Amino acid sequence: MKKIERPPMKRAERVGHLIKQMFDQSELGRQLSRHQAWLIWDQLVGEQIAARARPLKLRQGVLEVQVDHPVWMQQLQMLKPQILKKLAAQAPEAGITDIFLRQSRGPVPGRPKKPQQAAPPPWLKVELTPAEKEHIEKELAAVNNPELKNELRTLFTRQIQHQKCR
Repeated sequence: MKKIERPPMKRAERVGHLIKQMFDQSELGRQLSRHQAWLIWDQLVGEQIAARARPLKLRQGVLEVQVDHPVWMQQLQMLKPQILKKLAAQAPEAGITDIFLRQSRGPVPGRPKKPQQAAPPPWLKVELTPAEKEHIEKELAAVNNPELKNELRTLFTRQIQHQKCR
């Protein structure tokens, strides 16, 4: 096997720069830049519309968007000029010239799900007695850094709350 010699590097290149260079020079990079609408869609149209409409295909400059309800299709039809303007400004490489709206049969695929807020653990609701609070303050008396003192106060408080809840 022949060993390939290369000249020493003047300085190391960042991986992100090398990957960008690789994508810019390949067909894959051109395809990705044409499909930027998928990356920016939620931010572009807002959370409410993104929950109801998702980009589906891109063909010859026409972005096909799947919408889950006729009322939303009508709303998006009226917003089409503003959306196209934003797409042209934020993703000019995509070359999107029109939007075709298609009604879906059921929920829109790839629709972002809102993360459910987990209920706070029950031990966070436990109240400390004045004696416990006083004990924490005595322990923290030697700490001079106010930021560190607050963090430690929170830690000690939660530790006592957790122990009392067991």
